Amino acid sequence: MTLNKQKSALTSIGIDKSTNRLIDKLCKRYSLKKGEIVRLAFAYIDKASINPSEPPESAKAELTKINKRQDDLIRFIRHFEESQLNPMIRATNSIAVKFETTVKGLSELLSNEINTTRALQDSVLKKISEIFSQHAGVINNQANQINSLSQMQQRTTEKLLNLIQLYSELSSCGVMDGKRKENLKNEIINLINKS
Repeated sequence: MTLNKQKSALTSIGIDKSTNRLIDKLCKRYSLKKGEIVRLAFAYIDKASINPSEPPESAKAELTKINKRQDDLIRFIRHFEESQLNPMIRATNSIAVKFETTVKGLSELLSNEINTTRALQDSVLKKISEIFSQHAGVINNQANQINSLSQMQQRTTEKLLNLIQLYSELSSCGVMDGKRKENLKNEIINLINKS
């Protein structure tokens, strides 16, 4: 069914003998049938927008046209490159250089700030350590003073208790215990003079 649709009604055209020889020569060269060569030739003429009534120019003239079109295209590309592309590349490069400079500057600034902050922290910690050391020294000194005062207080308390005991014994001595009283008085005097 599809073969019937693709086949179309054939018609005949009149051509002179020289054109017929030319068609035969092309058919032989490209191994095509006359109908195929005519169909392909007309498709080519239509696609290439060639006017068959105008005589074809020489190959040299066609090459000159192609070269002229190529030169025009090259000029357009160079003009576009000069007017649009190069300024854009320069601007992009300038932006990249400024960005890189800014990043380097910020990096150095951050590095300096970090180093400054680190040095400041170290000095603050050193001062705090020194102050704590001083406070620790003062606290240790006060603790030693408190210990020595406590020991002195204990000795004084013991001395006082001994004095109270001796006075108590002295008061309990009778009239007959004169020698005993004298010894107790000497012990009390010795105890008071003792440091």
